[in-house]
Amino acid sequence: MNRLLLGLLLCLSFWSHTTLASLLAIDYGTDWIKASLMSPGVPFDVLLNRDSKRKIQSSVGWKKEDRLFGSDAFNIAGRYPTDTFSALKYLHGAPFDSPTVSFYTSLSTADLAKTSRGTVAARRSDGSEWSVEELIAMQLGYVRDLAESAVNGEKVTDVILTVPPYFTQHERDAVIDAVEIAGMRTLALVHDGSSVAINYAMTRTFSDVPEHHIIYDAGASAIRATIASFSSVDSKSKNAGTSINIAGVGFERQVGGNELDRRLREILIKDFARKHKQDVRSDKRALAKLWKEANRVKTILSANADAVASVESLTNDIDYRSKVTRAEFESACRDLTGRFAKPIFDALANADMTLDNITSVILTGGSSRTPMVQAAVTAAVGKARIAQNVNADEASVLGAALHGAGLSRQFKTKDIRLTDIGPYDIQVSYIAEAKNENSKPRTINTLVFPAGSKAGSRKTLTFKRKDDFNVKLTYRSPPVPGYPSDILEAEIKGIPEALKNLTDLGAVDPVVKATVVLSESGFVSVQDPVAFGEIKDDSLSDKETLARSESSSVPSSSQEPSATPEKKPAKKDNTIPLELKINLASVPPMSVAEKRAARDRLIAIDRLEAAKHAREEARNSLEGYLYRVRDLLEDGASDSPFVKCSQEKERQAMQKKLQEGFAWLSEHGDDASTKDFIEQRSALEVMEKPIIHRYQEIEEFPKALNTSQMWNWSTRLFITEAKANLTASQDSDIPPRYTKEEIESLEKTLKEHERWMNEMVEKQKSVEMNEDPILESSVLREKVKPLETQLQKLLKKKAPRIPKKSGTASSTTAASSGTGGSKSGGGSSSPSSSSSSSSSSQGHDEL
Repeated sequence: MNRLLLGLLLCLSFWSHTTLASLLAIDYGTDWIKASLMSPGVPFDVLLNRDSKRKIQSSVGWKKEDRLFGSDAFNIAGRYPTDTFSALKYLHGAPFDSPTVSFYTSLSTADLAKTSRGTVAARRSDGSEWSVEELIAMQLGYVRDLAESAVNGEKVTDVILTVPPYFTQHERDAVIDAVEIAGMRTLALVHDGSSVAINYAMTRTFSDVPEHHIIYDAGASAIRATIASFSSVDSKSKNAGTSINIAGVGFERQVGGNELDRRLREILIKDFARKHKQDVRSDKRALAKLWKEANRVKTILSANADAVASVESLTNDIDYRSKVTRAEFESACRDLTGRFAKPIFDALANADMTLDNITSVILTGGSSRTPMVQAAVTAAVGKARIAQNVNADEASVLGAALHGAGLSRQFKTKDIRLTDIGPYDIQVSYIAEAKNENSKPRTINTLVFPAGSKAGSRKTLTFKRKDDFNVKLTYRSPPVPGYPSDILEAEIKGIPEALKNLTDLGAVDPVVKATVVLSESGFVSVQDPVAFGEIKDDSLSDKETLARSESSSVPSSSQEPSATPEKKPAKKDNTIPLELKINLASVPPMSVAEKRAARDRLIAIDRLEAAKHAREEARNSLEGYLYRVRDLLEDGASDSPFVKCSQEKERQAMQKKLQEGFAWLSEHGDDASTKDFIEQRSALEVMEKPIIHRYQEIEEFPKALNTSQMWNWSTRLFITEAKANLTASQDSDIPPRYTKEEIESLEKTLKEHERWMNEMVEKQKSVEMNEDPILESSVLREKVKPLETQLQKLLKKKAPRIPKKSGTASSTTAASSGTGGSKSGGGSSSPSSSSSSSSSSQGHDEL
C-alpha cells in the first residue's frame, strides 16, 4: 500500500528526452545493499538483482578466477575465506592502525594490508591487493549494471548515496572516491536517518505546528537516532509542501547486528571447543562457516525461544550441531542493553528536547527486529511511542531516491525541504602573527561549526594579517578513536602584494577574508580568500587621479557638443582575490592519478571477465549445437522433418563432421579461443543450413503461393469491373476513372505474372522434399510486388470531377457573351459575377 501511494504521488516530468538522465539511489549498508532507479517509464520501486531479490549482499569475492557479487560471494566464504570480502563499510577511510580495523579483523577472515595513504587494502590468496575503495567500487559497478539492464542498456551515471550521520570527512571522501572509480558521478550524500524521514513524509501531511519524531535505525554496524521535525510549508496552498528539520543525532558506532553475530559466534566456538576439545579460531574456513551460521541462528532466535546450529564438516571433517537458546544469547549481550537506547538520549540532548516533545520513535534497520533491541528501546521511550510504520529495509533507499529526484530538477516530486546538521564541532586553527621576533608562536582556535550546525551553512572569517599564513580545519576532539582530527590545511598566499595594492587605492586598514562552507553533503572547505579594504571616494588618491585625468584631457575646438550623458566614475574594486592551496589531511583521499589507475584496473578486469564470459558462451553454444545435431542424426525415423528434407550423403557428411567436432572439443576445448568455437560451429551449420532451408520452404511456399494467387484474383476482378465502368462512362459521356491504357497495362502485367507463376509452379511440383527448391517463397513475394503496386496505385486514384451542366440555354448564352465581352448590359455578366459563379460551382462539386 505504501508503494502504491508513493507511485500515485510521484510524477516524473522531463524537459526533453535528450536531456533527461536516470538517477540511481544506493543505500550501501554493512550487510546489504538496496538500490532504487528513478527513470521515465520505470516504476518507482526498489531495484531487483538478477535473482529478483530486493536487496543485495554487501560482498565481493573470487572463486579462483571468477569474480562473484552478492549472495554468490558471501556463500563461498567457507571455501575461500581470504578471497571473500564483506562488511567493508567499516573500513571506509579508516586508518590502518585504528581500533576500527582491529574490530573488523575480529569479524572477518580477510587478510588486510596497509596502503601508501595509510588506509586499508585487502590481500587475496594470490597476493594481489585491492584497496577498500576499489572493492566497494566493484560492488557499486555491479549495482549500476543492474540499473542499466532495467533501462535497456541506457547509461546511468548520476548516483545519490546514503551515509551514516557519524561519517567523518575522511569516510565521506572514501565514498566519493569509490563512486568515481566505478565510473559514476555523485549527485549528493544524504544521511540515512534523514532519508527515512523523507520517505516517512512522502505519504503524509503535517500542520504548521512542528511534529517531532525519532528515526531509530539499528543497522548491522551501528545504531543511529535522528530527531526529525516535520511541519507544513504553504499549508494554505494546494501544493503545500513539507519541511523536515533535523534537530539532533546520536549514535553508537560499534553496537549493531554484527556485534550480536560476533557474540553468538563466540558462543558456538566455545561450545565446539567444549565438545570436541578443539579451538577453531585459527581456522579461517571454520570461522567463516560459523559466522554464516551465527547470522542464521540469530534470525531464528528473533522469533523463537531456541534454535539449532548445524555446520557440516566444520573442521577436520567434524560435523557440528548444537542447540542455542534465546536466554543464553541475551545473557551474552546483557552489557549492550544500555547502549541500545543511548543514541536516543544523545539525540535528545543535542536537540535540547525531552521525550515529552517526541510523538513517536520510528524503528528501521534490520537489527530493529531483534527482540532484545526492541525491548531496550521500549523500556527507554515507552511502548506507546514505538512505531513500525515504514519499511525497515527499504525506507532509506526510497527516501534517498526522492531526495535525489528533487535535487536533480529533472523530476517533479512532492515539495519536501530537508535541513540537515553536522554532528561534530569543527574549528579553525591558525598561528597568530608574531608582534616581534621574540614572541612565542600562539595558536588561535575558533569554533566555526559547532555540532548541530545546519548543512549548507557559510561563514566568512576576517583576519588581520600582513603576511601569508595557513588555516587548518580540524575537529575539536577526535571523532573516532584512532582517526585524525585534522581535516585540511589551506595556504593563503599573496597577502602582502594585495594589501599594498589596496593601500595604494586608498584603503584604510585592509584585512583578509575567507569563507568556510559546510556543504549539504557534510563536507567542510575553505573558499574564496580575498584581501578587503574600505576605499573612501574623497581619498587623496582619488583627488590626485582626478587631477591628472583633468590636466591630460584638452577639449578640441572643432568637436561638436555631445548629447551623451556624462558617465560616473566606476566604483573601485575593494577586494583582491588571493591564492589558495589546499593540503589534505593526514589520511588524504585518493589523488586523481590514483583514482585513474584504479579505474583502469577495474576496466581491465571487466574486459577480461567479459571476454571470458563470451568464450564460455561460445563453448556452451557449440557443445549444445553438437548434441542437437547428434539427436537429429540418431533419430532415424523416416517421417521426421530432418530425414525427409535431407539426403543420405548429406547426413553421412554431417555425421563425419559431427564426430570431428566432438573429438576437437574434447582435445582442444580447454585451450581454444572464442573464435575457434565459433568457426567449429559454423563449419557444421553450413552443412545443415540447406536442409533447414528446405524445411522452411515447405512451410512458407504455400503461404507465398496463396498470397500471389490472391493478388491475381483481385486484379482480374478489378479489371472486369474497370472495363464495365469504362463502357458505361463512354455511353453516358462521363469522364472515366480509369483510362483504357491503364487497364490494358494492368492486364498485361497480370498475364505476364500468371504465365510466369504457372510455369514455375509446374517446375516446382517435380522437386522432391530433400532437393533444393526451384521456386522459393521469397521469389514469389518479390515477383508479385509489381502487380500489387500497380493495382494499389489505380485503387488510390481519385475519380475525375464531373462538370456541372447549366440549367437554361439563356444562361449559357449570357455566360458566353459575358466571356466574349458583349456590350449588352442586361444579358451580360461581369467578371466579378462570373468569378463568383465559378467559385460557387467549384464548391458545389467539392461538396
